[in-house]
Amino acid sequence: MFAMASSSLFTLTILLLFLCSSIFLSQADPICRKTEDIQDIIIKNWVDGKKDENIQCIGAKFGEKLPEEEGKTAKLSPKIPNPSDCCSTLTEKLSGAIAVCPRGTCEFATKAEVAQSAGAAVLLLINDDKDSLPIIDCPSNKTSNITIPTVVITNSDGEWLSNAMGGNKKVELLVYAPPRWIVHPSVTFLWVMTVTTVALAAVWSELAASKETEEHYDELQPKKSPKAVKEDDEDEIVEINLMSAVSFVITASAFLLLLYFFMSSWFVWVLIILFCLGGTQGMHSCITSLVSSKYKKQKVRLPAFGEVSVFSLVILVLCLVYATFWAITRKQSYSWIGQDVLGIGLMITVLQLAQLPNIKVATALLSCAFCYDIFWVFISPALFGNSVMISVAKGDNSGGESIPMLLRSPKFFDPYGGYNMIGFGDILFPGLLVAYSFRFDKAKKRGLREGYFLRLMIGYTCGLLLTYLGLYLMNGHGQPALLYLVPCTLGTIIVLGLLRGELKELWNSTLDDTRAKPSSVEA
Repeated sequence: MFAMASSSLFTLTILLLFLCSSIFLSQADPICRKTEDIQDIIIKNWVDGKKDENIQCIGAKFGEKLPEEEGKTAKLSPKIPNPSDCCSTLTEKLSGAIAVCPRGTCEFATKAEVAQSAGAAVLLLINDDKDSLPIIDCPSNKTSNITIPTVVITNSDGEWLSNAMGGNKKVELLVYAPPRWIVHPSVTFLWVMTVTTVALAAVWSELAASKETEEHYDELQPKKSPKAVKEDDEDEIVEINLMSAVSFVITASAFLLLLYFFMSSWFVWVLIILFCLGGTQGMHSCITSLVSSKYKKQKVRLPAFGEVSVFSLVILVLCLVYATFWAITRKQSYSWIGQDVLGIGLMITVLQLAQLPNIKVATALLSCAFCYDIFWVFISPALFGNSVMISVAKGDNSGGESIPMLLRSPKFFDPYGGYNMIGFGDILFPGLLVAYSFRFDKAKKRGLREGYFLRLMIGYTCGLLLTYLGLYLMNGHGQPALLYLVPCTLGTIIVLGLLRGELKELWNSTLDDTRAKPSSVEA
């Protein structure tokens, strides 16, 4: 009995010693945050009492976290210590100041320890790269008791700060970490704008039909019959077939890789010029198709163009000036308005020129787009180290300048700024199907309540909502919108066609075939 008691006591003693040593070691080791827990940080700054632009930066994985509320921190003066690299004991105290040190020479943690021992309240590191921010990892192969916050800023922001401090001016910094919105409330504006664009593009031919017919009768010489006018309109339409639907994945993927590997400032300019030309044509087409033909009767003869409407020429010049102004001011805070107007005009025009003949082609096209979007957002990081789609959209390889082929709206009242964005493909591909449903309903002489169009618009709207829900659930990671939009639109028309007994007709026949036969099923 005594032996058993002694053995139990010995075992209990060993367990207590083990627990104590574990607690001691856990207190001695630095608290190392996960990458997703790294703080986004705002630095407000004043030079001689005058407020300047905020600096956006990130915090380290170690050290104390900064407060989330601006009122819980104070303005502090930045100081460049001696030695300036913060790799050895400083010659002066930095009590309550922000130590400003360049990256390099020694570990991040060593710099933080040196600054902390000198009494600094915050360590501010200047990165080597002009625009990027590195992840400041935890100390390696040693324990540490770093408690002060450590922050890294870009080299360009560091140069500005160094110049301000070197000019005998009073510089004050206020450092805090307001929480980011995962899905910003202003995304509602982008959602409404996107849904409205799809709806307008689908019904545009109906809005402009009477005016276009009137224009044909009044202006064309010799005058043509309605049948000839119809044939002229159809000559301008590009009907998508199975081959073009399948080849989309290869062509789009090759172009995306080209952007990813060879994106540069000149490449972006090529895309900007192409976007401006397309946007100009789109705006011109939309405006002239809506304005009554009585303003288009005056004509002028131009070399190489022949006889053109004076009104159309004036509108074209104005649209070109508008697009040029946007290109010059594209980095201004208001430039998103110009980009969205040009983009919406371009997409409405594209959806008038390109049309789906039936659901069979729609299924091939949208299925390819569905796989394309998922691969380049979710699977490409395993092959290329980064999400190719997200990197191209953000302009990671072009100095931060993103390509203009997207709609965007600013994150109003967000201290970090930034934009909510949606690519043209997420509008055009489902938009082709929505436009087809509108034409099908028109051929069958069905109203909104009986047709497919309204139900597909509801499906598209729900698909966008699911996209933003996915963005929230995945903590802000970029989402392939077609992952949600394709099932909500293509799935809707297939299931509804199956229930109505019209799937075979939707699948194979063209709209001309549909016009020839009366509708046998009422919704």
